[in-house]
Amino acid sequence: MHLQDVYIHPIKSLGGIRVQEAQAREKGLRLDRRWMLVDDDGRFLTQRTHPAMARLHVQPGSHGLVVRRRDDPGQEVHVPYEPSSDRRFPVVIWNDTVEAQAVDPALDPWFSGALDTPCRLVVMPESTRRPVDPEFAVDGEAVSFADGMPFLLIGQASLDDLNRRIVARGGEAVPMNRFRPNLVVSGGEPFQEDGWGRIRIGECLFQAVKPCARCVVTTVDQETGEKGKEPLTTLATFRRSGEGVLFGQNLVLLGGGRVRVGDPVEPL
Repeated sequence: MHLQDVYIHPIKSLGGIRVQEAQAREKGLRLDRRWMLVDDDGRFLTQRTHPAMARLHVQPGSHGLVVRRRDDPGQEVHVPYEPSSDRRFPVVIWNDTVEAQAVDPALDPWFSGALDTPCRLVVMPESTRRPVDPEFAVDGEAVSFADGMPFLLIGQASLDDLNRRIVARGGEAVPMNRFRPNLVVSGGEPFQEDGWGRIRIGECLFQAVKPCARCVVTTVDQETGEKGKEPLTTLATFRRSGEGVLFGQNLVLLGGGRVRVGDPVEPL
């Protein structure tokens, strides 16, 4: 088995990016979910309620992120890696309240217009520590603005199996980006990742801590922002448990380094 794809999603719930390699850190891959859009109350925005977020494409540059509208590529905004504002304030993501930093208030009208809702762009300072749920943490790990865990791994064979089932029910196959993973593994059997514990990927050692319960974001077309019914409808027929509809494994990092497309993947 080997690492087929590496994805980062710098601004939570905006478009993801396939990269050839990335630095694995405690909170997740470098740049992954370090920025987030919040409403006037400081509460996080996602595609669950704002599917148009999928239409904003993000590309890392030498000095910052470039965000473009997929439906109008001429409309773009540049997000600096280093915020120009010193303002810090609490933001809410699920049940967590953490300190975030405003990036640049001059950028907020662009995002508000693109999403047709008032919002502000924030970044997570290195000093902010958002603990992983103690039930699943190995050594008190922290996480970025991801939903709950620093890394998400999915086997390509698992998606292939799911897509065969969707097509057999008369639907259309869905791409991997519906599930917004960080690490995609090629080779092996469908859903083999369900039984993994420690996993070595290239230079890094990970621990699988829990299966990932899936939500309506998986039904959002990541190109158009349109919602459908798949893959949740089919997943629910054979992957439902007391924890929800499960697909993929959440990981924490035990030993860091870089992950690269083509790295060997070794369950231990």
